[in-house]
Amino acid sequence: MYLPNYKNGSIVNLMSSISKAFGTRAKYKPLKILNPSELKSKNIVLIVIDGLGYEYLMNYKKDNILKQNLKGKITSVFPATTGAAIPTFLTGVSVQQHAVTGWFVYLKELGLISTILPFIARSGSEPLSYIGVKPKKIFTEKSFFDKIKAVSYIIQDKTIAYSDFSLANKGKARVLSFKPSSLNSFFRQIKKAINSSNRRKYIYAYWPDFDSICHVYGTKSAKTNKHFSEINKKFESFIKSIKKTDTTVIITSDHGFIDTDKSKLIDLKEHPKLSDAMIIPLCGERRLAYCYVRHSKTKQFEDYVRKNLIHACYLYKSNDLIKKNYFGLFKPNKRLFDRVGDYVLIMKKNYVIMDTLLGERRGFHIGNHGGVSKQEMHVPLIVIK
Repeated sequence: MYLPNYKNGSIVNLMSSISKAFGTRAKYKPLKILNPSELKSKNIVLIVIDGLGYEYLMNYKKDNILKQNLKGKITSVFPATTGAAIPTFLTGVSVQQHAVTGWFVYLKELGLISTILPFIARSGSEPLSYIGVKPKKIFTEKSFFDKIKAVSYIIQDKTIAYSDFSLANKGKARVLSFKPSSLNSFFRQIKKAINSSNRRKYIYAYWPDFDSICHVYGTKSAKTNKHFSEINKKFESFIKSIKKTDTTVIITSDHGFIDTDKSKLIDLKEHPKLSDAMIIPLCGERRLAYCYVRHSKTKQFEDYVRKNLIHACYLYKSNDLIKKNYFGLFKPNKRLFDRVGDYVLIMKKNYVIMDTLLGERRGFHIGNHGGVSKQEMHVPLIVIK
């Protein structure tokens, strides 16, 4: 089991290194392998390639610019997934503080399970803001862009750049959007931000497509490798084009991936006794599920997992994981306790767990994340000055 190193080796600490480089104190210590004194350039660019794990990078056989400039490996947060890690990049703190706990999050204040980043109900399609829910009432942690003293930019695919989640977490940063699936457009917007003025700047840029391809085809597929090759090729051209701009580019990821197959799927419809013991459907991720259990059926739930699923998952009480600092250090957000259920199922090996609501269509993913394998937890730290 691989867990985050919140002391000096996670993406949270990376954000602290960046924060301190701009003269702002952070709650978490800076990265051990990236001293803030190394970040004195006029422009600091953080590029997050969704899903690019350290293990994938090291196993990629062809030489490439990213591996050539690898500074080391760091950890994601817990759980190691987009839903929890992207809020960390946008706030500078861990799940312990921002309380965005995964893809599906139970929002007690609304009485529903949300798909949190699209900001919709799990069983819905319209943004919660359409029914009068203000995103800032849900995403309460201060934006990282408002914590540092710098001209800031946030660069995202135009399908998400102006979403409720993105706008709630952008703070004072200027939004630049790029054409979906266009690496040319992506790097063009980063260059635009770099060249926008002579003032010192912080630029956050997020590339989502590597993650999407890994979900569908897995990390070992030709399509995944082809896309990674394209990223490297465009990246080389980009670095050459900004050579005289006094820019430091940091590349990392929110999580890595582990591949699975249908023989490793735990489908709740095949485990009615387990489902019967729960009050609401599963929350969290396919590799890490939060379970809300009926008080009268706690023993039934525990006994069933230990007897029938011990080969596939670890069983923990949620509060124990908060106390053991799995979600981060320091005082937890009060809402965290409501959003991690009564129990957490952390999947072993390459097992996944899922349920399906009435009317819901959920396909099988070859590539998955959210667990505690080294493939999911370790992400690269790449620095190019």
